[in-house]
Amino acid sequence: MEVKTSTKEKFTVITGMPAQLSETMTAELGSLLTGFLQQPVKNIVLDMQDVQSIDEAAAEKLTKTQQDFYEAGASFVICGLQPAVETRLDELELLELMNVTPTESEAWDIVQMEEVERELLEGDDEDEQ
Repeated sequence: MEVKTSTKEKFTVITGMPAQLSETMTAELGSLLTGFLQQPVKNIVLDMQDVQSIDEAAAEKLTKTQQDFYEAGASFVICGLQPAVETRLDELELLELMNVTPTESEAWDIVQMEEVERELLEGDDEDEQ
């Protein structure tokens, strides 16, 4: 799968997703994305504006990948969902598990807020020791 990446100071934006997101493509995407957890800039903004449909297995894999990021102390925000994809995720009861914003700009804001939260929590942990 050919996607475009653009690394900023605090996050990497992934664009150029295929119109049909299947389980096979999502497995490949998941491998690509989790590789970012080993990079200095771990946070991901996944721009899905080009995706017109998603199958159930792909949606579940995407949700699992997002959870992996949060468990690793990194942000994973999805933006640009098309109405049909958003409806499908809602039908599968996965939408409420995902961190979704309408625009890339709002996704950036969430990443920055989560970075501040993590820094504050690290500071609290150090204070308790």
